[in-house]
Amino acid sequence: MQLFLLHFAGGSVYSFDFLKKNLRKGIDFIPLELPGRGKRYHEELIKNKEDAINDYCNQIRLLRNGKPYLIYGHSMGATLALSVAAKLEAAGDAPLKLIVSGNAGPGVKKEQTIIRYLLDDFEFKKELKELGGMPSEVLENNDLYNYFSPIMRADFECIEKHFFSEKGIQINIPIHAIMGSEEKTSDKIENWKNFTSSDFESTILKGNHFFIYDHPLELLNTITNNSENLITK
Repeated sequence: MQLFLLHFAGGSVYSFDFLKKNLRKGIDFIPLELPGRGKRYHEELIKNKEDAINDYCNQIRLLRNGKPYLIYGHSMGATLALSVAAKLEAAGDAPLKLIVSGNAGPGVKKEQTIIRYLLDDFEFKKELKELGGMPSEVLENNDLYNYFSPIMRADFECIEKHFFSEKGIQINIPIHAIMGSEEKTSDKIENWKNFTSSDFESTILKGNHFFIYDHPLELLNTITNNSENLITK
C-alpha cells in the first residue's frame, strides 16, 4: 500500500515527519513536495495551479509500484489533491481513497476574502500568524522570513489566482474530509460531497487549522483504517 502526502502552503517533504513514528507496517509512506523548497530547493517555484497539479501527477506516476494507493492532502494539498486524483483516475490509475484535511473543499470562501500573495510584508506576517503553523522565530527573523516568504507567496498564488477552477470536477473515488473544530469553515465540510459520486465521510477534531499536529494517532488511524477496509472489499 502506498500513501502519497501533499503538503500545505509553505510545506515540504518534511511536513509530515510527525506521522512516521506511529505508522503501521505495510504502508509505504511517500511525502511529496513542490519545487523551490526542501529537497527541491534548487528548482524554480511554481505559481500556477495547473503546473502544481501536473507536477504532483508526474511524481506519483514515477513512484507507483502497481499496488493500491491513497492520496492525503492538507490545506493547499487537499485542494490540489482533488485534481490530482481526478487526473490519475482519468488515466486509469485511481487511488483507493482521497483523504483531505484543513479544507472545506473548493468553492468555499471565508467571510472576508484576502488575496494573501499580494499583501505587503506587514500584513502578510499578520495573516501567517493568524493562520498558524509558522513558527514565530521565522516571522521575527528577517533572514528566515526572507527565505520562506517567496515560498509561501508562490503557494498562495497557486490556489488563489484561479479560485474554484475545480468547479465541475466529480471523481468516482471515496473522500474522507477532516477539519479542526476552530476552523472558520468547518461547518461547510460537507461541501466535499459535491466532488465525489462515491462514498463520503467527515470528521471534526478539536483544534485550529493545524490540528493535525495535535492528533497524529487519529489522523493515522483514519488513513490506515481506510486502507485496510478498502483492500478487504
